[in-house]
Amino acid sequence: MALTSYGTRIDVRALAPRERHPLIFNTFRSLGSGESMELINDHDPRPLYEQFQAEKPGLVAWDYLENGPQTWRVRITKLAGARPNGPCCGSCGGA
Repeated sequence: MALTSYGTRIDVRALAPRERHPLIFNTFRSLGSGESMELINDHDPRPLYEQFQAEKPGLVAWDYLENGPQTWRVRITKLAGARPNGPCCGSCGGA
C-alpha cells in the first residue's frame, strides 16, 4: 500500500485472490468522505465494482485510470454521505 496525491494506492496483483477483496473493503472503510484510493489489478475488477454497488449503493465513485490489457487501475472514491466504519446504529435514520 502506498499514498498517492489523491489517496491510497493498493496493488493487489501479488496477493492471493482470497486476500484481495477484504483488503480493498477494509481500505475503503478507512477512507474519509470524498477520499479516494487507487486499485491496481491484473484483470478488470468488474466483479468488485458489482460488489461495491450491491453493498454500498450510491456511496462509491468508480473511475478507470488504465483499462488493460495487462494492468487495470481504478480510482475508487468514497462519496459524501458514506459512513466511515460500516453500518450505523440506526438512530439517525441512516443519514
